[in-house]
Amino acid sequence: MAQGKSDNLVAVLDIGSSKICAMILRDPEGGGDLQVLGTGQRESRGVRRGYIADMEATEAAIRAAVEQAERLAGTNIESAWVGFSAGGLVSKVTTIEADLGGYRIEEAHIRDLHLAGLESIDPEGMELLHAHPTLYTLDGLTGVKNPLGLHADQLGVDIHAVLTERSPMRNLDLCVRSAYLTVDGIVASPVATGHACLSDEERELGVALVELGAGVTNVSLFAGGMLVGLSSIPTGASDLTDAIAAEFGMRRAQAERVKCFHGSATTSPRDNHEMIDVSSLADDAGESPRITRAQLIAVVRQQLETLMADIGKSLDTLGFTGPVGRQVVLTGGGAEMKGIADFAQGVLGRTVRIGRPHGLPGLPEAHSGPAFSTLAGLARFAVEGPADLRVMQDQAQLVHRVSTGSLWQRFMAAFRNEY
Repeated sequence: MAQGKSDNLVAVLDIGSSKICAMILRDPEGGGDLQVLGTGQRESRGVRRGYIADMEATEAAIRAAVEQAERLAGTNIESAWVGFSAGGLVSKVTTIEADLGGYRIEEAHIRDLHLAGLESIDPEGMELLHAHPTLYTLDGLTGVKNPLGLHADQLGVDIHAVLTERSPMRNLDLCVRSAYLTVDGIVASPVATGHACLSDEERELGVALVELGAGVTNVSLFAGGMLVGLSSIPTGASDLTDAIAAEFGMRRAQAERVKCFHGSATTSPRDNHEMIDVSSLADDAGESPRITRAQLIAVVRQQLETLMADIGKSLDTLGFTGPVGRQVVLTGGGAEMKGIADFAQGVLGRTVRIGRPHGLPGLPEAHSGPAFSTLAGLARFAVEGPADLRVMQDQAQLVHRVSTGSLWQRFMAAFRNEY
């Protein structure tokens, strides 16, 4: 059976550096009450740091993952929403103001303001992936969520844009289409993941979301219910695996298993006495060499210290400081490391919790961990994500750009003024 609008089916694809996942869901009433019908997963052999490095291998993995999901769901799909996690993601904020002369704000005023903001975004040779309106300003009052129906002399809005390099996104689109699927939309991984593992209250008050992927770590800020800042670090959990393999002379697959089963970000007195068998690259014969768990954890913590230092710098650069909104949510495959929340809390000096997908009945237990937050978030974004201003084509009127500071700082100022 082919996918049709009457079926209320939603299909999503998460194409990452370590795995490619597909999920098929049904929205019975069309109101966002999604039910998981089937999932599929394959190892990602053609993706490096979120970029397509081998078109043929990636296409084959997409087909295999989709076919597995289709068999479990008992249906076929023709299109899917696709997640994009390449390290080239950048965040940009444009602020636009309109002179209203004291008139009552109507939908036409807001629409024209949005269009003007869209026109003023300078992609600087990059591809515009998202353009979402965030906070409004009403006669100097910041942090207004819905100005409709109010009177104002000046109305302003901050528009948050997510941009990426053109070629990687086009390669991703081509891979999916080569697997005989139409692309419903390409969604930045942080945008999708925020819908999966952050509560409405967290997104409202302010929170940092850190996705520890295999090849890329994305750091994003949410405030006022919306994404307001984003940066990418070209390091991930696979670098930790490589460090273990290099330190102890293991094969990479063996290092991954050792990391998952024995690795930890915290230490204990027993670590020096617990022995781990490892396979050497140089000698497969005879008795396997052994290392202590303390040796393994020392390598893990050294790599994590470097990564957390980079995350801390990104948070500072994005303006995530002060007493409000100090919580950090870790998600992604790297967040499954034992003790990583406590480790991150000690290094970053902020409250840290692990983010897992929620609100999807029928989601298999194997796909309910942090590593599958983006997959679940894509499904939620597909049915309830904010409207993208790129679809608007009218012309704006009575507008001019103004210079502003960090959008996060503007939100913090509005929060303090209110409370």
